[in-house]
Amino acid sequence: MKLWLVRHAQTDAAPGLCYGATDVCAPAEATLAVAEAVVPRLPAGVALAHSPLRRCAELAQAIGMLRPDLALRAEPRLAEMDFGAWEGRPWSAIARAEFDAWTGNFAEGIPGGHGESTARFMQRTGAAFDEWRAAGQDAVWVTHAGVMRAVQLLRRGVRRVDDVAQWPSEPIDYGACQLIEYG
Repeated sequence: MKLWLVRHAQTDAAPGLCYGATDVCAPAEATLAVAEAVVPRLPAGVALAHSPLRRCAELAQAIGMLRPDLALRAEPRLAEMDFGAWEGRPWSAIARAEFDAWTGNFAEGIPGGHGESTARFMQRTGAAFDEWRAAGQDAVWVTHAGVMRAVQLLRRGVRRVDDVAQWPSEPIDYGACQLIEYG
């Protein structure tokens, strides 16, 4: 089975801004460029699930316009992690003590006071991953870097990340398309 993971285009958010669950947009021309680059890599008739956040939903729609044979559906479990009160703030403006408290208890810590713990994020993403595996069919996910990193861990059987050093840290470019083969 194959799972294509596609990251949304670069957003119009200011560089260095924390915007996990914040519904920021990607410029239409950047979104179309990503869609045009990704479409030739996708097989006919595959199901395409996407994060409901606009930066992914608009990319999924652009892909769907170019490839009407693909079945599109919004999937809330593919949304980016919620960083609570940190959302919309520059990462550099987040107090070091708050950030260290979260990373010091990486699995269960709550970013931004009321955000989503990494354990909960992994459970949510893991449920979508398990559903994909159980379906036994190729699929495309239009999603976010955090979800793509979570899938890297899930593919290796990692369901919980207690130490921040375990979290994948390699950059994932905007518009990146990663192929995961499973089974």
